[in-house]
Amino acid sequence: MTDSPEPASASRAISRAHARVPDFFIVGQAKSGTSALYEMLRRHPQIFMPRAKEPWYFSRNNPQPQTPGEKSIEFTGKKPMSFDEYAALFADARPDQRVGEASTSYLWSPVAAEAIADVQPAARIIAIFREPASFLRSLHLQLLSNASEEEKDLAKAIALDDARREGRMIPKYAFWPRALIYSDRVRYVEQLQRYHAVFPPEQVLALIYDDFRRDNEATVRRVLCFLEVDDTHPIEVMDVNTTTRRVRSVHLNNLSRVVRQGRGPVSGAVKRTIERLMSKETRRRVIYPIRRRLLYGDPWPPDERLMTELRRRFKGEVVALSEYLDRDLVTLWGYDKLD
Repeated sequence: MTDSPEPASASRAISRAHARVPDFFIVGQAKSGTSALYEMLRRHPQIFMPRAKEPWYFSRNNPQPQTPGEKSIEFTGKKPMSFDEYAALFADARPDQRVGEASTSYLWSPVAAEAIADVQPAARIIAIFREPASFLRSLHLQLLSNASEEEKDLAKAIALDDARREGRMIPKYAFWPRALIYSDRVRYVEQLQRYHAVFPPEQVLALIYDDFRRDNEATVRRVLCFLEVDDTHPIEVMDVNTTTRRVRSVHLNNLSRVVRQGRGPVSGAVKRTIERLMSKETRRRVIYPIRRRLLYGDPWPPDERLMTELRRRFKGEVVALSEYLDRDLVTLWGYDKLD
C-alpha cells in the first residue's frame, strides 16, 4: 500500500497543474456538528464544498508496522487518494468562490496540520469542541455502527487504549485503528497547538459545540465572517443532531458490512445476486429499512456513573482548554460540580 503524497511533492503538483485546493478546512471534532456546518456552508453561493464529506487526504499517512505481527494503527482502508484525485474534488469551483472541505480526522491526526500548511499556508482552520464524556460516548456508538469497534462497553473500550497504541486488540474491520484510541481523541489543547504551530492565530477558529447547538445560525454567521464572505445571506437552518444508533449485534453488523462490500467470493456472489434481483430504488425502499431495524436501535440512556468517572478523568484537559481559549468551559460543561 502506498502512502499519500509527501507535502513537498504535493506542492510541486500544484505548481505544475495550477490546481485549486481548499481555502478553508473544517477539521473536527467528529460528533460535534461538523456535518451540519458543512451542509449549511456548502449552500452559500460564495462557497464551494465537494459533495463528498471526509476525503481525509491530509491524514492518510500509513507507516509500515515496526515489528513482525504488529498492526499499523494508521489508515488501512482503501488505496490512498492521489493529489490529482483530491484536486479534482474542487474542479467545479468558480474563481470567485471560497473553497473548503471537511475531514474530522484532521483534528486528531498527528500529521494533518503540517501537511495542510505545506500545501496551503493561507488556509483558514475551523474546529468544534464538545464536552469530552458526551463526545466519547457518541464516538463509541458511531465506531460500533460502522464496524470499526467491537467492544460494546465504553469503559472497556477506553481501557484498551494502551494496547491499541501498540497495534494490539485491533478489531478486524477497523480501517483506521488510531481512531479507536479514545483518550487521544480528547487531547484538545494538543490538537489545537498543532495548528497554532503552523498557522497564525487569526487563521484558526475554535468553536464550542454547545454554542452551535443552541444557535447554529449565529455560529454559521460567525464562520462566514471568518471566511470573509457575505454573512448577511439567508441561512437554511439545520438541526445539529449527533444522536448515533445503537448496534444490536456486533457480529450481525460485521456480517452485514462484509456483504455490503462484497470483496470475498461468497459475499461478492451474495451482493451481485441481490443487485441482479432488485433495482437500487427497490433496495433503498425495501432492504435498507429492514436492515436498519434488524441491526440498530435507539441508544441506551448514558451510564451517568461512567460519565462522571470520565469527566473526573478528563477534567484536567477541560481546565487546560479553558485557559487556552480564555473561556470558562469548566462551568459550561459542569466540571465545577464534580466532587
